[in-house]
Amino acid sequence: MVDIWKPLYPFTGRRLDLGGHGMHYLDEGKGETVLMVHGNPTWSFYFREVVKALSPTHRCLVPDHIGMGLSDRPDDARYRYTLQSRVEDLEKFMEVAAPEGPVTLILHDWGGMIGMSWAVRHPQRIKAIVALNTSCFRLPPEKRFPPGLAVMRGALTGIPLRAFGFVRKLVLKSCASKKRLSPEVLDAYLFPCDGWNESRAVHRFVQDIPLRPSDRAWSVVAETESKLSALKDAPMMLAWGMKDWVFDEAFLNGWIRRFPRAAVKRFPDCGHFLLEDAGDEVVSLIKDFVDRPVPV
Repeated sequence: MVDIWKPLYPFTGRRLDLGGHGMHYLDEGKGETVLMVHGNPTWSFYFREVVKALSPTHRCLVPDHIGMGLSDRPDDARYRYTLQSRVEDLEKFMEVAAPEGPVTLILHDWGGMIGMSWAVRHPQRIKAIVALNTSCFRLPPEKRFPPGLAVMRGALTGIPLRAFGFVRKLVLKSCASKKRLSPEVLDAYLFPCDGWNESRAVHRFVQDIPLRPSDRAWSVVAETESKLSALKDAPMMLAWGMKDWVFDEAFLNGWIRRFPRAAVKRFPDCGHFLLEDAGDEVVSLIKDFVDRPVPV
């Protein structure tokens, strides 16, 4: 079967061995480093237009998390699909790919938690931060955990997510509100998780959402949350799709409370896949900000 998405992703990927697991990543352009960290259920494809816009002037590093995108898909016996593992992976990746120098972060979905966990360990390296419908803290008190995620989270109720392609397709379609995902774009997001084993990481990400202290990711999130003040002076832009059914206004307000100097741009008719719903406008905003990051 021809991968109809490939013309949209004209990059030559690289691979890094992480404990016997191959991590695929993009390394495009030269200049100061911009690190883009994706979430769930996406991969480096999500940032494709940002890479095209920034690579003429910056070095764009975009890893695919283990189990996602073009990276290896180990089973549960060979890899722990936890937030702690993701943060450790990013730490090892940066030690090899960009061990020194300033870094601008662009974060989406789980990429916010992973990227900010790395950032609070290296605050001196953070030049600027762009956050797109994501989090770096626990569930806001005013936010109800979405019933749809609660269903997908379960060991049994999550089976349809992994067993049926049409369920994964419905989830992906729900991430865009303003624009329907084209067949090429939908194919790009579906193909890496097209099967029971291939969709393991998608399910594990949902299962790892920390809702109570007994959850595995709780301590990692709590530690990162407690150290966010180390990044309070970093220029930040928050670009938000206000129709996101997970990372909604409650999460945006959580960022604003913690980073009141951040520049904020709301997109009232856009959803979780902000770069798909309003790509041209958001990419332009990101480029302007990355070129001249100034506190508000």
